Amino acid sequence: QVQFVESGGGLVQPGGSLRLSCAASGSIDSTYAMGWYRQAPGKQRELVAAITIGSRTNYADFVKGRFTISRDNAKNTVYLQMNRLKSEDTGVYYCNAGYSSPLYDYWGQGTQVTVSD
Repeated sequence: QVQFVESGGGLVQPGGSLRLSCAASGSIDSTYAMGWYRQAPGKQRELVAAITIGSRTNYADFVKGRFTISRDNAKNTVYLQMNRLKSEDTGVYYCNAGYSSPLYDYWGQGTQVTVSD
């Protein structure tokens, strides 16, 4: 069984920044790529960014140049630095293993990001 615990979300004004964290634990291979996904109200969950254990990254076009994904392999933790946030970035952010699609059907509780005046 794997567990993902996301944190760091909140309410921020357009143009602001947030840093999300996700701690992975349980029977997860520490060499797996890790990714961040988000789900906006009324929309399907989508990939935001992913990173391999060797730090190769994969970003969705809508976050390129604004978001940066990183990981601490020793802590089995992945981060998402989000800058120049827009209202359309609002949603619940989740992490999962995988580079272009999630490896696990299990999802954590996610962390809510709200970008609004």
